[in-house]
Amino acid sequence: MNQIVKKVILSENVVKLEVEAPLIAKSRKAGHFVIVKTGKYGERIPLTIASADIRSGRITLVIQKVGKSSRKICALNEGDYITDLVGPLGKATHIERFGTVVCACGGVGTAPMLPIAEAMKKAGNKVVTVLAARTKELIILEEEMKCFSDEIIIMTDDGSYGQKGLVTNGVEQIINREKVDLCVTIGPAVMMKFVSLLTQKYSVPTVASLNTIMVDGTGMCGACRVTVGGKTRFVCVDGPEFDAHQVDFDEMMLRLNAYKDYE
Repeated sequence: MNQIVKKVILSENVVKLEVEAPLIAKSRKAGHFVIVKTGKYGERIPLTIASADIRSGRITLVIQKVGKSSRKICALNEGDYITDLVGPLGKATHIERFGTVVCACGGVGTAPMLPIAEAMKKAGNKVVTVLAARTKELIILEEEMKCFSDEIIIMTDDGSYGQKGLVTNGVEQIINREKVDLCVTIGPAVMMKFVSLLTQKYSVPTVASLNTIMVDGTGMCGACRVTVGGKTRFVCVDGPEFDAHQVDFDEMMLRLNAYKDYE
């Protein structure tokens, strides 16, 4: 159990791992996450399940090298074992036939968006995906997203791939040409903030996944508390997805930066 059966380097700082976890693969839904730990005294890290295969009993995790613990996981190789793997956790994404759904992804946020795009497409929605990153090298899972998207728009800050511009430029293009019934956004907090501000201007319902702020994953540590609609919510047990137009992103970003120097 918990053996790494496949490792793929997606970019300089992003690794994809396929892990044996048959029970989790069987019960997971779009939006769910797991807690992983490497070593007896390792840190608990929440990771969204990018995909799952019931037949092989495997789940796919995409990890970005950010701090010591995430680098430790990324250093594992095929045949190694993840010490602890718990899940699925969190509330599943609400899936129904909305109409046209825009999936706005930033960087490694494409990984948790993948199962959402898949579920939305299977529910009969038209799925238009915007993949955004600083450079071409940081665009990940493009081919996988194509499988569940009617159209993909690529945006890069430097114009090295697709169109030059931000994720919001791509989202606004779509809104200006057709009716968008729902926008789902996942990525850095600042990116989700500006996607939210844009869609609010056009009265497009928007869901944001706040998984980046989670630590413990069970609601015990309180580190993932955010303000949504003026009320305190815990991302790991109340989310990780919330009405983006109700999220206090400025407060969230302040809390995300609290331990930046220690990383």
